[in-house]
Amino acid sequence: MSRRRTALLALPAAALLALVPTMASAYPGPGVVTGSVVTHDPTMIRTSSGQYLLYATDDGITSKTSSDRTAFAAGADAFPTRPSWWGNYSSVREAWAPDISYHGGRYLMYYSVSKFGENTSAIGLAVSTTGLPGSWADHGVVYTSNTSSDYNAIDPNLFVDDDGKWWLSFGSWWTGIKMIRVDPSTGKQLASDTARRSLASRPSGTKAVEAPYIVKRNGYYYLFASYDTCCAGTSSTYKIKVGRATSVTGPYYDRNGVSMMNNGGTPVLESHGSVIGPGGQSIMNDVDGDLLVYHYYDANDNGAPKLGLNLLDWSSGWPVAY
Repeated sequence: MSRRRTALLALPAAALLALVPTMASAYPGPGVVTGSVVTHDPTMIRTSSGQYLLYATDDGITSKTSSDRTAFAAGADAFPTRPSWWGNYSSVREAWAPDISYHGGRYLMYYSVSKFGENTSAIGLAVSTTGLPGSWADHGVVYTSNTSSDYNAIDPNLFVDDDGKWWLSFGSWWTGIKMIRVDPSTGKQLASDTARRSLASRPSGTKAVEAPYIVKRNGYYYLFASYDTCCAGTSSTYKIKVGRATSVTGPYYDRNGVSMMNNGGTPVLESHGSVIGPGGQSIMNDVDGDLLVYHYYDANDNGAPKLGLNLLDWSSGWPVAY
């Protein structure tokens, strides 16, 4: 199975810190966003000009822009002409779950091509000098899975470590979250290291873990992932959990010491109030701190998928949304 389919209020720092929940269940609402806010699987970056550029899933990979992280305007599809190879993995040439980053003067976009609920899938790569829709040059297939695989090659996330090594985590359901080493010169798997590592799994009960995203903070590597079921409107049970490790390849443990390879994961954000099934997350480091970027289903708007933005507080050694 797979998923699919603010600036926060300009408060003083002291007021923002007062919003940090004192209990794990006291989740905050999303920061205020306006305009084009219907979103799924968002990834966002701030360009050198200060513009916020967001890509997300929407019958392809759609874009949005904002000058202030509050008002968002709808943009064009990243790929006005879809690469022909998508047809090998999706009969409608559909892509989703983009991951945008900037390295060495280039914008990189990893993304997924597959069919909902199947693991004949591929991770693709596109490169751009501007990051804008229509500017992306197709660099083809990065990694694949098929019906004989025990993993699903979707939901990619690129992480570059302090030594300049590139790592790509990915995965959805099946045996969970995987990782490969990437060659910085090509953006594809490093020929001298073809190991496929395992980072998170749910060996008992549901297999529902997907959408990895890794950051390094305060000497630890943190693996965020979406747990449980997406894409059912207000019936969705999606939630965001996290574990941490002293090595990018793991092992990752939650706050209670439970391995993420054995159903572990500390909750970061779960359903609360009208915010249903938050997930499909990414992390963006902005001028005011780390921003959790995600989608949720709005119970006050017939379950429409909306853009969610919350800052993260790391003072406890674990990310807390506020």
